Amino acid sequence: SLGRTLTPSPFLGSSILSARVLIDAGSDAQQTAWLPRIAAGEAIASLAVDEGAKHAPSRMTTTAERSGNGFRLNGEKGFVLDGHIADVLIVAARTDGGTTLFLIDSATAGIEIERTVMVDAHNAARITLKDVQVDADAVIGAVDGGDEALHAALNLGRACAAASLTGAGDQAFQITLDYIKTRKQFGKLIGEFQALQHRSAHLFTEIELARAATIAALQALDAGRADAPFAVAVAKAKAGRVAELAVQEGVQMHGGVGMTDAYDIGLFMKRVRVLNEFLGDPGFHAESVARSRGF
Repeated sequence: SLGRTLTPSPFLGSSILSARVLIDAGSDAQQTAWLPRIAAGEAIASLAVDEGAKHAPSRMTTTAERSGNGFRLNGEKGFVLDGHIADVLIVAARTDGGTTLFLIDSATAGIEIERTVMVDAHNAARITLKDVQVDADAVIGAVDGGDEALHAALNLGRACAAASLTGAGDQAFQITLDYIKTRKQFGKLIGEFQALQHRSAHLFTEIELARAATIAALQALDAGRADAPFAVAVAKAKAGRVAELAVQEGVQMHGGVGMTDAYDIGLFMKRVRVLNEFLGDPGFHAESVARSRGF
């Protein structure tokens, strides 16, 4: 429904990504302080992982060095969903022996937050950390042991993004069908042209395949299966490519007006572009699938 309605909600970043990290690895104090407030909509938490133009957690450069009884963080994060209004940040950083996750109040000294309005008008933020000092109790889980909780949250977020992509693609398809059933050209409804019927039938089957892949990924995550990351990668890649096809076909079938703000199809195109980049584009996940199969 979030994909179908283009809902500008912090649900994905706060209630899915951040809450998953806290549920899996947070201390009792961290969970008590934040999970009820996140569930009630009284607080927003944002997960800060990405740093460059593309999703690449393995190339993270933000560091956390031991300093006194805590840590000192330095680095930059981008594409932080709703980071400009977050009450608390979950920051992934490199430590001596691996990845460590930190729960940091967004008002902490040394944190600079720049709001970035994305192409679909949703909000994210670029966050700069300059000698940000935190106590040891800011660590989520174990020092150097953040990878498991981080990747579990990322995979859940990817599966939910695949669901949003499928919903957006399906809704774009539906509004396009409505249009070609009413738009007349050359004295007849354009939906009567066989070329458009063939393209519509192809798009319908692709959307159903994306839906099936997404459901399979969510079921694999829910069951805790070992192949869940593979299923999630398949779903995110397939849903992304199909949603992109749906909005491109939608604009084409709308004709010139599809390029204007007078019709909703353009809004879906913008949303799909953002969701495709979020937590890895189709190419990123297709490569992940290939590697898992030995290619």
